[in-house]
Amino acid sequence: MEKIIKVKIENGYYLFKLGKLLQERNISINKLMRDTNTDFKVLKRLISGDLIRIDIFVIARLCDYLKCNIEDMLEYFPNAK
Repeated sequence: MEKIIKVKIENGYYLFKLGKLLQERNISINKLMRDTNTDFKVLKRLISGDLIRIDIFVIARLCDYLKCNIEDMLEYFPNAK
């Protein structure tokens, strides 16, 4: 499973950390999918950073299930000025 994925964008970069969080807690994507009723493809995109939009309802559901903050799954860093 992936750990932390860095995705560069025009104004900075994102760190997608859901894969690391799942690995640390020994939770499979399939278990997370079943327990949170979240589509497998959505979870894979949140792990890989291969997405364009983020559904705040999915993020809230995952944070509730994992008892974590959004920063534990996803962080944004702007370019230094």
